[in-house]
Amino acid sequence: MATVEMVLPAMGESIMEATVLQWLKKEGDTIEEDESILEVATDKVDTEVPAAHGGVLQKILIQEGDVAQVGKPIAVIEQENGAAKEESTLVAAVVEEEERVAVQEPSQPAAKSSPPTPKTETTRFYSPLVKNIAREEGISVAELEQVEGSGKEGRVTKKDILNYIKHKQSGNGHSSPTSASQPTQASLVPVTAQAGDEVIAMDRMRKMIAGRMLDSQRISAHVTSFVEADVTNIVLWRSKNKQDFEQREGEKLTFTPIFVEAVAKALKDYPMINISVDGDKIIKRKNINVGMAVALPSGNLIVPVIKNADQLSLLGLTKQVNSLAEKARNNQLSADDLSNGTYTLSNIGSFGNTLGTPIIMQPQVAILAVGAIVKKPSVIETPSGDAIAIRHKMYLSHSYDHRVVDGALGGLFVRKVADYLEQFDLNRMT
Repeated sequence: MATVEMVLPAMGESIMEATVLQWLKKEGDTIEEDESILEVATDKVDTEVPAAHGGVLQKILIQEGDVAQVGKPIAVIEQENGAAKEESTLVAAVVEEEERVAVQEPSQPAAKSSPPTPKTETTRFYSPLVKNIAREEGISVAELEQVEGSGKEGRVTKKDILNYIKHKQSGNGHSSPTSASQPTQASLVPVTAQAGDEVIAMDRMRKMIAGRMLDSQRISAHVTSFVEADVTNIVLWRSKNKQDFEQREGEKLTFTPIFVEAVAKALKDYPMINISVDGDKIIKRKNINVGMAVALPSGNLIVPVIKNADQLSLLGLTKQVNSLAEKARNNQLSADDLSNGTYTLSNIGSFGNTLGTPIIMQPQVAILAVGAIVKKPSVIETPSGDAIAIRHKMYLSHSYDHRVVDGALGGLFVRKVADYLEQFDLNRMT
């Protein structure tokens, strides 16, 4: 019998560690290759990790609640194939190389700081577990930066943050001068539950969403422009073709891939919307990767990403949209499915909403919400003059970061998206 170390596999670009949520197998259990044996959480997604080898789970090296490093051992598996050890060593070497490259990449875009605006982002690395503890305790990013780290390269460990909280509660904590006025996820106004009220604890994802939404509002100067689009041609075309499309391709034809197609075209026309901000520098993205907000069964929202959306046909977009939506509903999204988005689309019309002011997904600089399609009487031009007709209309709400996107650019972009939707070809082949 031989033993092999199972390492934490790469979880997606720039992800270097994950928190172990739960071991699905215990020491001594027999496991099959590719069988899920533990659940982990990164700052992007919760996911299951399959066994790299079959055999017996001899020893668990990283306990629940602790942080595992990508490419480092998390368990020891006993198996008959002695050659597996070489394979494990090779995998670890490859992952370590990916990790080295990721470290050399530019840091995540951060807001340009200027007094008295409090600091909300940092280039210092914090594990998902440390971030969650900080949010739960109402510790701001600025205050977190004052915590001394005992981990590798001065990183703050779980022990460090818990010790800091303990000393802070006893009056010995050291906080940032700006931390007293720094808004946090914690309520700024004391709240008391009344008789009959139900107190519901936020789950981990809701806490993460709350923190990111607050961060985005602090980082970006949000402005929203609105355009009403006549999508009658799209509604008529889809009604005519959706049944044949599903029978031929095995895919449901929804409005979302048509909206994504229009957004991708407009991003090619206005590439300065497809950007991110890094301090006082603007990063102009080469790829057009469109994220789409998807509601989970829990009610939380998640944003999987359609990579290189401008290079896909309508059929390709439809397959991507349906696949990602299905994976989201079944909690099967990987970290890679959620990474590298450059622009986001939110279909609030699916909830019956007509207008909205969406919050930007950092480090992007814009997001588009599409409202419900409703029938309206409209004045249209005909060869014999103006006439009133029933048309299918929809509002587009475009929120953008006014630090780098002026009103003219933000308005022209959403108008261009509307133009592509209105000019949809009724005779288009599916």
